Amino acid sequence: MKHYYRIGEIVELYGVGPDSLRYYEKLGILKPHRGENNYRMYHIHDLWRLNVIRDLRELGFSMAQIQEYLEHRSLDSTEELLTRELSVIEKRMRALENLKSNIEDRLDVLKEIRTQPLGVIEQKYIGRRHCYTIPSGYQIDEEMDMLIKQLVNKDPDKLYIIGNNRIGSVIPLSSARAGNYRDYSQVFIIEKSGDEVIPEGIYLTVSYDGSCARNETYIPALLSYAKEHGLTPAGPILELLLADIHQTDDVQECRTELQILCETC
Repeated sequence: MKHYYRIGEIVELYGVGPDSLRYYEKLGILKPHRGENNYRMYHIHDLWRLNVIRDLRELGFSMAQIQEYLEHRSLDSTEELLTRELSVIEKRMRALENLKSNIEDRLDVLKEIRTQPLGVIEQKYIGRRHCYTIPSGYQIDEEMDMLIKQLVNKDPDKLYIIGNNRIGSVIPLSSARAGNYRDYSQVFIIEKSGDEVIPEGIYLTVSYDGSCARNETYIPALLSYAKEHGLTPAGPILELLLADIHQTDDVQECRTELQILCETC
């Protein structure tokens, strides 16, 4: 068996690029000899270092950690290194489980949206909902996008945009009665860790596809329904974005749900 290997042979044997080998040399982890024509030659006694580097890189160790380990390795340091990495892997696994649950929730939301009745006014009991709010109105959808981002920043580890059916806007009842059906006073995102509460009670709800300009049709319909059925609106109009530009670029696939808390006359 030969004792020295050229860089091309090491690249083929270990599946590592020549740039990586030069980087390891720069760090001092590998120290090749120089052969004829100044070619790098790697001694067989140094190849174990490549085994260690590849193994630890696959486990996610940084080059700084690997360099420290190679320079001060012992049974104790090996045990400490692997124990520390096991802890990191367990944290990643928990994060992946949380992400998996998050994705499953989003898929459930999309399935629910597809089966929801459209244009049908319903009376529903809705329990108390915690939420985050931003007491700022807006005139155009682009302003809403910025407010949505500010909402998500309230709890970035839990809150998200794509597949979320709990983001909405508030239209004051006085504005709705005056025919201002997109006069938004604040935005909200429903989340159990939120510091504000949307009260429980009987809500009139209706969902529709298309542009939010269709509020002009459905908000008057909600108010008329309340009057005809002896109900008194007791809160603002909540406009929930079940599906919007973040999920589809087809405005006809966008879906909105309007909710208004009512009391019996």
